[in-house]
Amino acid sequence: MRLLHTSDWHLGQTLHQFERRYEHEQFLDWLLATLIAEQVDALLIAGDIFDNANPAAAAQARFYRFLTEARRQVPGLNIVIAAGNHDSPGRLEAPAPFLALFEATVIGAVSRTEGAEEHEASFDLERLRVPLRNRDGDIKAWCIAMPFLRPGDLPRQEDAANPYAAGIEALYQAAFAFVDSRREAGQAIVAMGHCHLSGGQVSEESERRIVIGGAEALSASLFDPGIAYVALGHLHLAQKVGQDNTRRYCGSPLPLSFSEINYPHQVLIVDLDGEVVRDIRELRVPRAVDFLRIPHHPAPIEQVIAELEALLLPDRPEAEWPYLQVRIQLTQPEPGLRARIEAALAQKPVRLAKIETTYARSNPQETVAASAMSIDDLNALAPVDFFQRLYRHRFAEDAPSELLAAFSELLHADPTALNLPLDACFNPQSTSSLDCKPADG
Repeated sequence: MRLLHTSDWHLGQTLHQFERRYEHEQFLDWLLATLIAEQVDALLIAGDIFDNANPAAAAQARFYRFLTEARRQVPGLNIVIAAGNHDSPGRLEAPAPFLALFEATVIGAVSRTEGAEEHEASFDLERLRVPLRNRDGDIKAWCIAMPFLRPGDLPRQEDAANPYAAGIEALYQAAFAFVDSRREAGQAIVAMGHCHLSGGQVSEESERRIVIGGAEALSASLFDPGIAYVALGHLHLAQKVGQDNTRRYCGSPLPLSFSEINYPHQVLIVDLDGEVVRDIRELRVPRAVDFLRIPHHPAPIEQVIAELEALLLPDRPEAEWPYLQVRIQLTQPEPGLRARIEAALAQKPVRLAKIETTYARSNPQETVAASAMSIDDLNALAPVDFFQRLYRHRFAEDAPSELLAAFSELLHADPTALNLPLDACFNPQSTSSLDCKPADG
């Protein structure tokens, strides 16, 4: 039996205000062609199908159109979908009866048997047990389709040092024992999970951290050795867990932030032979839109502007224009920075997605000593003094007089004249910095 493991599609995601419909459509078209060419028997989607719990209608239509075409063009394809932490369990499960008509299983959340107490035996484990059939209709494997688990989903483990992790382990153990006791000889067990396992490498810019009770990473030991393959979702970097080839994050199919430019975006083809894995292959996903960083490392503004003006790019449809991150090192604030960058990029087929600024001190060895201050001391600071301290800490010098004058003007301006809501303006008793925004958001 042949499986295809994928996850973390994040349909409906925008990248710094740019929608990504074209990229998602290109990926789904490629995935459909891959399912056909590889003669896949089961498609496992391990969570984060959508980028948020309330996806746009267009993103949902794209997803269900893909499922319909996959089932139509690959007769007999098993489809198993488990929710991730970005997905709404209820929204994902809503069309489950319809999807079941063409043998697609979707699990948004675990459920308890009616009237049962909160312990392992109370869970509807049968619902998590999904048969995987070959082209002849014979069951060749069983899938434990486990969605992202929240504290309320779990059996109580009040005496455990980490009740959340202990609850997850208890539920996986119960599910494995249930499936193992009901399978026939020669049938493999495959598990799905959307979680962060210990040792996994995280994409800091685009992964929503799963921190519950102060503990996040789970032990890979929660998966019984009798499980032939574990299809994981959540971490966007494709990776093995503890160097175990059969416990894998497939990773996201496209970069979800600039920190993922060099990730090997892929899906995994898993071949089962009886109760064990015979082979695992990595299939790279073609990148429909390029990501550019100019320069590779932050540089002074004049150097960066020169590089942008010299940038040559081929003509292509606007949907294929690359995303650009500009990286600039400054020694002081540059009010007209964006306008200068946009002027250097005028008429170039590129989308300016992000400007990353870093600041170099005049003396790299210099540190700004700041004595510890109590809350009362902070509350006693006038707003302009607080602003001056922040500026001195960041730039290792006093704020220019013209900047202080502009700050003072803004601080004492009439909010109605600025079209600002009164409650959005600077509060001298707050420890936060200036936080004003236009009334229209």
